[in-house]
Amino acid sequence: MYDGTPRPVLPRPLPRRRAPRGAALALSLALSTAVLAGCAAGSGPAGRPEAAPAASPAKGFPVTVDNCGTSTTYRKPPARAVTIHQHPAELMLSLGLKDRMAGTAFPDSAVLPRLRADYASLPLLAKKEPSFETVLDAEPDFVYGGYASAFAENEGRSRTAFADAGIDTYLNREYCGKKRVSMRDAYDEIRTIGAIFGVPERAERLVADLRGRVERAGAAVRGAPAVSVFVYDSGDKAPFTAGGRSLGTEIIRLAGGRNVFADLDDVFGEASWEQVVARKPEVVAIYDYAGAGSVEQKKRFLLSQPALADVPAIRNKRFVVLPLTATLIGVRPPYAVEDLARALHPERFR
Repeated sequence: MYDGTPRPVLPRPLPRRRAPRGAALALSLALSTAVLAGCAAGSGPAGRPEAAPAASPAKGFPVTVDNCGTSTTYRKPPARAVTIHQHPAELMLSLGLKDRMAGTAFPDSAVLPRLRADYASLPLLAKKEPSFETVLDAEPDFVYGGYASAFAENEGRSRTAFADAGIDTYLNREYCGKKRVSMRDAYDEIRTIGAIFGVPERAERLVADLRGRVERAGAAVRGAPAVSVFVYDSGDKAPFTAGGRSLGTEIIRLAGGRNVFADLDDVFGEASWEQVVARKPEVVAIYDYAGAGSVEQKKRFLLSQPALADVPAIRNKRFVVLPLTATLIGVRPPYAVEDLARALHPERFR
């Protein structure tokens, strides 16, 4: 799978940050105001104007967020956010924050149907991770990264580089080194972004809706025998699959299934084809994402392997497709539970 690991490139110097739109006008107005204030009655000692009071925080602010070892205090909601990777963009759009978004980058799967129009209206900064300069050209005050590679230091996009340019950053909590992710992390991510943008009520409504989807799917499959599932992410010599620490394993469980590699003590890892044969999965869940071969290519590969011919899922051609974004911290996992539950237990949804 694409895990956000950046490719090494030569380091480059940090560019000077371009002044935001309207900066020249603002500077002109500020200078005019200072001149008038210096001539007005009520000036300070020796005719110097008195310092203006500091701006008051917005309602509900300041908000302090600790994220992957970086502590940030927000005195007001960000006004021009850039998202790097698709799942942060979908989360923000689900919170009704399209008007706060200055651009996005790196779409890697079909967008959730209800978000397609809003997503299409956003400026696409790059098909992969944008350069530091490209992000700065969008004049953001906040950058939200989905994979660790959003802030790849060797590509000039470190969080320090953005901080030096006066831009706040946030990294999806899945890449904070926790090494285990759950549905609760998805809900907490939504609440955190809701707090940063001053829309906690929207965040709670969204979490309630997503929880409801998971609970309804769980109720539908309750009592049904668990269906054994093998997650095929990629790999030919050895299968790269979802381990017991992955959100994918929890999605499978909530949908009435059982990950045959739940004993793999990692989020993702390599297994062996001999293990796949021995564990006899009834369903293969294919993870779909850009750059790892199409779903049809993955199916053809699995069906062409003589050693897998007697595996029940292969013999019965029982495949389920999950976009990789559906298994990442964001708004997608509850939808994935619904979709997978229907695929594993179709008789419960007739």
